[in-house]
Amino acid sequence: MYNLPYFKAHNQQEVTDFMHAHPFVMLIARGDVFPVATQVPVLIEERDGKMMLRAHIMRKTDHYNALVKDGNVLVVFTGAHTYVSASWYQNKQLASTWNYSAVHAQGKLNFTNDEDLLDLLTKLTDKFENNPDSPSLVKHLGDAYIQPLLKAIVAFEIEITSIEHVFKLSQNHTKENQASIKEHLNNGDADAKAIADAMKGN
Repeated sequence: MYNLPYFKAHNQQEVTDFMHAHPFVMLIARGDVFPVATQVPVLIEERDGKMMLRAHIMRKTDHYNALVKDGNVLVVFTGAHTYVSASWYQNKQLASTWNYSAVHAQGKLNFTNDEDLLDLLTKLTDKFENNPDSPSLVKHLGDAYIQPLLKAIVAFEIEITSIEHVFKLSQNHTKENQASIKEHLNNGDADAKAIADAMKGN
């Protein structure tokens, strides 16, 4: 990780808030030859003073097989990112760069049981449907549909043991450069505008 002191959040709550705001993560584990990775949505829970991540994965995949052998994982949370041109700086003879935010969480993954899987799927759809009347909530789906799904996937939880982050938002530049960067980014795409907005607090 690009681990420089000026690319850090003001407090740990900012890091936690970022994780909650970007729950579609990259789950990375050791494979037999190469690392294996899968993108999954996670639920973040506090339990006995520990941060836990809950999610599910398909059975009979290279990633599942790797996790059965070794549950040590890296979970990557990412947000908006954008190119920053040095032509926007007062001194234009510098390297251009990329602004972004990311959190890397390491932990130990353990598979859980079928009861936990159903609870997880119920809570995932409740959260992301964000509509108590949605016909697609798990509680509205029949057993004939749900049961085959439950056989194809497996739930897990990860106890987070360490968290690192980088919020690279041009904090190492002058106020003049930062103002120019934000002005240009606000004329860009959605990611560029999101980075400009994130820079307001730095």
